[in-house]
Amino acid sequence: MGKKKITTLRDLIGAIKDKASQSKAAFISKPNNHSLHLAVLRATTHAPSSRPDDHHVSTLLTLGDSSLATASALIIIIMSRLHRTGNSTVALKCLIIIHQIIKRGPFILQDQLSVFPATGGHNYLKFSSFHDGATAVTWQISCWIRFYARYIETLLFTSRILGYFFCSSSLITISIDQRVKSFSDNLNTRDIVSAQRDKQEEKISSILNSDLIRDVNSLVQLIEETCKVPDFLLLEGNSLLYEVIGLLGNDYLSTVIELLIRLSEFKERLGCLSFGDSVELGFILKRLEGCKERLSVLFSVKKPSTELLWNSVNELRMKIEHLKVEKTGPKLLTFGKSKYHFDKMRKARLRWFGHVQRRDTDALVRKLTMDGFRRGRGRPKKYWGEVIRRDMVQVQLTEDVTLDRVLEDTDYDRRVVGIRV
Repeated sequence: MGKKKITTLRDLIGAIKDKASQSKAAFISKPNNHSLHLAVLRATTHAPSSRPDDHHVSTLLTLGDSSLATASALIIIIMSRLHRTGNSTVALKCLIIIHQIIKRGPFILQDQLSVFPATGGHNYLKFSSFHDGATAVTWQISCWIRFYARYIETLLFTSRILGYFFCSSSLITISIDQRVKSFSDNLNTRDIVSAQRDKQEEKISSILNSDLIRDVNSLVQLIEETCKVPDFLLLEGNSLLYEVIGLLGNDYLSTVIELLIRLSEFKERLGCLSFGDSVELGFILKRLEGCKERLSVLFSVKKPSTELLWNSVNELRMKIEHLKVEKTGPKLLTFGKSKYHFDKMRKARLRWFGHVQRRDTDALVRKLTMDGFRRGRGRPKKYWGEVIRRDMVQVQLTEDVTLDRVLEDTDYDRRVVGIRV
């Protein structure tokens, strides 16, 4: 690979800074960490026109796949590089390196990233105030950096909730030992992947409803964060931003697969959910549907998994809204909008109205409800008499019908059945 041409003064200053940082690392860093510093500096140069070199990224990941102390030191060096720089190119490359660790880094390096910082919390990267005002382009890239840092924070938080890095390629690819074993046992790669997927589904089927809802909520939060991506049409030709979009697209497909597994489990458990869990799940699915239009713009290529996701979301939402769970005994648990139960409430009100109408004119209940009961100053937005008149208009009943109890019930049932949807 030839050397990249330096066309601006900013590029020249960046190249000088890169050489100076490497020379400084050679003198200041400890002997054990010297190679780590150089690997990070080479992967996060000031060159704005190139993404992190695959060779340098692979070298960095290989160095982190050794001891626990080495992996911890490497994470600290990357974070230090990220927080000390004011250059948008370096910051964006550092975030890409962190994302690459999440996707294809060794387990020991991912583990150290998941526990950084030791204090925990949501704001791992603390990058919400980053600005590079050197040029108009770097100012726009700063918006991307703030978004990308928030996204990675959400990705780390979601991975903590699930208990694993679900976007990691280690969950999809198969190790060399497994391939060797598959050849010796006459098994193919698809069988092993299927076995791994079945094992994951079996694990999800054993967790509690509340934990399953928590998992779905965290995955939806990640999708909501993805939808906040800045306008990338203004920054065409930037290879770093195209790299970010590619990483986001891969994460989106992984998120879709995780959601499909959990929504499929909810379809099996739908009759066992409590009222509160059902309402919470319906609200989460509504939030997810709100992201559909934005996601179709960001990731225009349609995949069978995404189409299946939206079909599953729509189907599950419809079932939740119209579900009526009848339990043994007198208790009836009903949620969602049900025309039938609105009719039962209306019938109870009109039955009480007929009861009052049939009482003597000097009865206390009639005086309080029908015969000029005076209220204090002010009035509520809706009172009992207005509700009764509205109910009678809707079912087309008259007051004289209420004088006969049998006629009232028969006429009400006939009219309600006739207007019920």
